[in-house]
Amino acid sequence: MNYLGDWGMQFGLLGAGFGQFGCLEKLKQNPLQHLFEVYVQVNKEAEHSEDIKQAAREFFRQLEQHESQAVSLWKQFREITVREYQRVYQRLGIHFDVYSGESFHQDQAQEVLQQLQSRGLLKTSEKGTGVVDLSLDGDMSNVCTVLRSDGTTLYITRDIAAAINRKEMYNFDEMIYVTDKSQENHFSQLFQILLSMGHSWAQRCRHVSFGLVQGMKTRTGEVVFLEDVLDEARARMLHNMSQSSTTKTMDNPEDTAEKVGISALIIQDFRGPLQSDYKFDWDQMLQAQGDTGVFLQYTHARLCSLIKRNEGVEAATFDPSLLHEQTSVSILQHLLRYDEVLYQSAQDLQPKHLINFLLKLCHLIASAHRELPVKGSPQDVAQARLRLFSGARSVLANGMRILGIAPVAKM
Repeated sequence: MNYLGDWGMQFGLLGAGFGQFGCLEKLKQNPLQHLFEVYVQVNKEAEHSEDIKQAAREFFRQLEQHESQAVSLWKQFREITVREYQRVYQRLGIHFDVYSGESFHQDQAQEVLQQLQSRGLLKTSEKGTGVVDLSLDGDMSNVCTVLRSDGTTLYITRDIAAAINRKEMYNFDEMIYVTDKSQENHFSQLFQILLSMGHSWAQRCRHVSFGLVQGMKTRTGEVVFLEDVLDEARARMLHNMSQSSTTKTMDNPEDTAEKVGISALIIQDFRGPLQSDYKFDWDQMLQAQGDTGVFLQYTHARLCSLIKRNEGVEAATFDPSLLHEQTSVSILQHLLRYDEVLYQSAQDLQPKHLINFLLKLCHLIASAHRELPVKGSPQDVAQARLRLFSGARSVLANGMRILGIAPVAKM
């Protein structure tokens, strides 16, 4: 599920801002870019204009009251955004079963407030806001605001409603939220409130947080849109391929560059602990010899080529005792760890274990190409080695797919 922040005061700002700075023609041409420009501009204005802030509050109030003009503009923004997201995600091979959002839970948020009230959990602060006391001693030293003084709901109110709704709809065993680490406190409060409301299943909710990407720029500017990053990864990869002496002629170099560029992005993003910030580096990311997505694709393509060149060599049965060299033993021992690595990744939801496993496999395979020739070896030895290379290719391709990487070379 892709849960969109499609409700709240930021939409009040966007609605008010579009009235002043928006252009329907630009909205059709480049929707995300234009909405972003409007949002940046209206935020700047709001810093020193009480009128803009008031207009934003008024627009959001109209949304909450379901007034047709405000809802119609909001719907347009949402539909355009989802369409754009789907198109960009398609390039990454990502499909969401459901596009949900805060707007789906605005009415249920009112029910949440009633439930909090009836359980005696909803208190009124000195500022007139509705809060839940999360302090251990009940002294209001740690409160979470769930209702503004003007009666409108907040992000967390809608998140409580959304969690309860998902439990009813899907009856999940586990629910995993994936967001950046700035929301760690939010989810800690969310799970606490759900438990205090008597929802014991909140113990089976987890938050997987990720760090920030630092120094990320494309040629188009400071603020980075995913599509610009994908375009630039493809362009840079295409350039690298045209400069390389080992690049073979291919039917669709653009498509290959796109897939290899995306592999490079995924590996750079997932290599370290998810919570860590990291410095984005185009040159390092696209190296063919380093621990990169390019190296994974190159290794897989080389294995495919080796297996195709030796078609007919691999026998139905083979003698594993012929794989006695240290390089062979190292690869076999490493392949045996695959299920253990998958289990570890599934337990702590960190892709780095699988990535490190695949990168080490690629280094072992690079040594094997030098030390375990197939061509010119006795037939039974060639058969055994080819079986080893074939097994390694199968695991490498499988691991890449789990990470969302489409192997470029086909068997």
